[in-house]
Amino acid sequence: MIILTNKDTGLEIGTITETQLQFLVDQLEEESPTDTDYWLNRAELEIFKENGADPDLVALLEKGMGEAEDMEVSWARR
Repeated sequence: MIILTNKDTGLEIGTITETQLQFLVDQLEEESPTDTDYWLNRAELEIFKENGADPDLVALLEKGMGEAEDMEVSWARR
């Protein structure tokens, strides 16, 4: 199980699949090979949609972002 957390609020956003995680890894910049967090904004979510993101992943990220324009999200395997 892969858990996403909003690092700004500390709240768990939900779980994602390995395929959804790989999409995030492919789309977002990693600072190191062990990086497990990403900064996202609403424009990137639109790009995700254009690039064929799983609608459930986008919905989860939008929910986690709430009313904010951006967020830092982290993931962990449990």
